[in-house]
Amino acid sequence: MHRNFDRQTDRVELLSRLSGLPAHKHTELIEEYQKRSENAFSPGTLRNYRMTIRLFDEWCKRKGLDSTPPISPQTVATWVDDMGGKLAANTIETRLWGLAEFHRSRFLPSPTRHRLVELAMMGVKRKYGTAQRQAPALCKKDVLSAINNLGRSQRDNRDRALLYLATDSWCRASEIVSFKVRDLLRQDDESSLLFISKSKTDQHGQGAYAFLSAKGTRAVLAWIEEAMLSSDDPIITKSQMGGERKPINPATVSRILRRCTGRMDVSAHSTRIGGVHDAFRLGCDLSSIMVAGRWTSPEMPARYGRRILASQSAAF
Repeated sequence: MHRNFDRQTDRVELLSRLSGLPAHKHTELIEEYQKRSENAFSPGTLRNYRMTIRLFDEWCKRKGLDSTPPISPQTVATWVDDMGGKLAANTIETRLWGLAEFHRSRFLPSPTRHRLVELAMMGVKRKYGTAQRQAPALCKKDVLSAINNLGRSQRDNRDRALLYLATDSWCRASEIVSFKVRDLLRQDDESSLLFISKSKTDQHGQGAYAFLSAKGTRAVLAWIEEAMLSSDDPIITKSQMGGERKPINPATVSRILRRCTGRMDVSAHSTRIGGVHDAFRLGCDLSSIMVAGRWTSPEMPARYGRRILASQSAAF
């Protein structure tokens, strides 16, 4: 008899069949899953996943609870309650994903889908809201002012190239540190295009392009020449002579921006938000901003620019 496809029912049936496997076969499946995860997930996703499991385990120890899967829905719901008001709602949901993946990796049903956990999450959102804390904007005039204050040391020249990459391209830190010399594509007007081979929203590497101004191009080329970088080398490397030709950590981009601007409140995302603010001030429409920042949805650029949009509203 034909049965309509039910994803949840099929998942439960599959898990039931897997639970009947011999212990060594089950262990082999778990080991293979872990190996395949290394290729399937980005390094950042894997870092967040491991951090979530570590933090959950530490929380369970403090509470005298068992963190061994399968974990009870009551325990997960209590964990959600405890995170409420301390973490943003989207961060809590990310941690629930990590706990769900923890169970999937062992071919166990996830407690995060239980109604108790859903209700706990709904309660947190209702009590504390879902607003996300936004990084302060770092507009182009602020970045150019920081660039003008740089000297001519090797570190300054590296930082100059990085600051131009950040403010011209609106790229994320992970994208900035991934640029190789060969990704700089010169144009006739002395500006350049930067080829983004992979990004947070393009995990399968379809590729995209970002803009780099003529001044930015000259700064990047000067750094490439000074550091004697080859085509396959990352553009933003350690500034010391003879240092490894490896990309810097994405977190270092934020530290460099803080050091160069003297602002401790900014992060690598601040130039992306600042670019949106600049564009709205110039009167650019949302679709043009989406193209410049490579967004597929208007939600994020509209959120980034809501302060500017409010100041430009018809209300007076």
